[in-house]
Amino acid sequence: MVIPVRQKGRKIRNSSPVERENVTSGQTLRAALSKVEAAHPGFTYELVMGLVRKADLTVNMNESILRLQGSVNESESGDYRVTRTEDAFQELNKKSANLKRILSRIPDEITDRKTFLETIKEIASAIKKLLDAVSEVSQYIPGTQGKQSLEHRKRDFVKHSKKFSNTLKEYFKEGQANAVFVSATYLIHQTNLIMLTVKDKSLLEQHAHLPIDSKMEWFPSPLLLYPLFSRSTTGRWKGNDL
Repeated sequence: MVIPVRQKGRKIRNSSPVERENVTSGQTLRAALSKVEAAHPGFTYELVMGLVRKADLTVNMNESILRLQGSVNESESGDYRVTRTEDAFQELNKKSANLKRILSRIPDEITDRKTFLETIKEIASAIKKLLDAVSEVSQYIPGTQGKQSLEHRKRDFVKHSKKFSNTLKEYFKEGQANAVFVSATYLIHQTNLIMLTVKDKSLLEQHAHLPIDSKMEWFPSPLLLYPLFSRSTTGRWKGNDL
């Protein structure tokens, strides 16, 4: 759980468990993980997996990462939020965050068929609203190349949405929940890529370029894994915390 931290009588930010014990150390750790992850994609994931093996725990990482997405707050998801103030961009922020929150509920609701079917309807609606928001934002993207980049991300998102739908159909036949967790996590990743692209292409005039490789291999963002890592460093991490 992430709670506000106060320093010298004032609230300074939302924090992880490490930051509640030592604000400076926690922020330094967060910055270091993000920096290393940017230079070596997948480092954070391998680090966490090493801790899991060292602790001799049985953890479904796909399920855990999906659950963690529901606890990521605005201060931790800044990389995936657009700072422009126009209504279209703010709506996109809301729609992307809403889709990810709904997807994060899947592990808790997948075993209750009636509840899960309602959640699937919510996901379908959230996907449509996100795509509509992307279309609205497109008019603010300068240049043909920027618009094409966003359209490319949109097509990839639609492709993974269809894969997610097919995975759900297979789940109701075969009952393989982990496949749903994987597909939902990839859909979150595609949502994040849309936000990174919008953030990059809408700020070109401010020279705010973000390196985005259209063929990048996916690894969980350190923003997803940081809460999980911070539990392990306190020595109080238990399997049921996930």
